[in-house]
Amino acid sequence: MYHTIEEFLTDLQGETERTFKVMSALSDASLNHKVYDQGRTLGFIAWHIVTTIPEMMGKTGLEIHAVKEDAPQPDSANLIADSYKKAADELIEAIKSNWNDSMLHDDLNLYGQIWKRHAVMTSLLAHEIHHRAQMTVLMRQAGLKVPGVYGPSKEEWSQYGMPEMP
Repeated sequence: MYHTIEEFLTDLQGETERTFKVMSALSDASLNHKVYDQGRTLGFIAWHIVTTIPEMMGKTGLEIHAVKEDAPQPDSANLIADSYKKAADELIEAIKSNWNDSMLHDDLNLYGQIWKRHAVMTSLLAHEIHHRAQMTVLMRQAGLKVPGVYGPSKEEWSQYGMPEMP
């Protein structure tokens, strides 16, 4: 649970940097990669992360204009990454301008349930982290180099003078 808006913003900024790093490693060709015929594509999951920002945060009263929640998925990996960065940066500024610590225990109606604002904040980050992890698996399967998120990826170990992890 977050006790201050600043605590959340610190986590949000860190996760935004990590997600943007992963999204920036996508290629246009990789966007159609999926594990099985009915599965979600890598592009779908990436775009879902992007559009969740205006969708979920709109329910808290914050309007995010960088991307519409129902915008169709672009065919460009760069456009997805750029859209994510713009939406996430706009979210950070909107929170700084509109929320304060006294609002953390406010009741909000999301998806037919009452949530505390601090729970919405936690859920937004958990949702993003969950789908970002899915993306890294699909990226590896699609033959992309996966960037390290909380530490070096297997390909990055050599940058630290260590043998590549299997």
